Amino acid sequence: MPRRLSTQEVSRILGLREARVRELVRAGLCRPLRRGRGYAFSFQDLVVLRAGKELLERHVPAARVRRALAALAAQLPEDRPLSGLRIFADGRELAVRDGSAAWQPATGQIVLDFAVDELARRVDDLAKAQAAPSASRDDAPARARAELERALGLEDSDPEAARDAYRRALALDAELVDAYVNLGRLAHEAGDAREAARLSHLALEKSPDDPTVHFNLALALEDLGSRDAAVAHYQRALALDPDFADAHYNLAGLCEQLGREAEALRHYHAYKKLTEG
Repeated sequence: MPRRLSTQEVSRILGLREARVRELVRAGLCRPLRRGRGYAFSFQDLVVLRAGKELLERHVPAARVRRALAALAAQLPEDRPLSGLRIFADGRELAVRDGSAAWQPATGQIVLDFAVDELARRVDDLAKAQAAPSASRDDAPARARAELERALGLEDSDPEAARDAYRRALALDAELVDAYVNLGRLAHEAGDAREAARLSHLALEKSPDDPTVHFNLALALEDLGSRDAAVAHYQRALALDPDFADAHYNLAGLCEQLGREAEALRHYHAYKKLTEG
């Protein structure tokens, strides 16, 4: 079975924050498998994310990028290696070259050209680095990540054990934002909105520009009756990620409760456009 990559590994290979990788997945640029509550990326997913990253950095509209990459993802071969492929654009069309043959999965108005082999080398380098022993390196972050992965696998079968594993992860690495986020979500699901809000605030201290953290905090604040504060965090989530459909929907409902009908309607329309498009 081909090796699957974690969010952390994709983050390191592409030079993106883990939160940004999750944002790109949520935006529909690729559809990795789930590993517990985390993601398991194929090499094809990595190729698509690399293309999406560069197109977005060059200010191609997000909806247009999604259309191009959906076609690209559908046409990348799963049954053979991708070595030799090059992805580029000639100023008019996103294209893939495989040896002497070139094909265009969708339209793209950008100059883009990178070798898929380069990503393969990075994956190999990462695997070698993870396998190489290092007596001098502090292994606490690695053990924290292992506890995080263990917690993800326990969430459905044993939520209390999952919470304990997340706490162990944070004891090993207090900067592990995903552990705060997931602990907060579990607290909220257990009906403890106050603890969920506390953990979300801690996550925000570590990652203030993560739209998911603002969204989770808004959910908790809404349940605590702090509607104005919840509105502020939903708005911040949308400022960071305008295509965050659930944030539009929840904010619309809150605005409706607060008598802000025009704003509610605007967010309902945005939600409908994002989910039906």
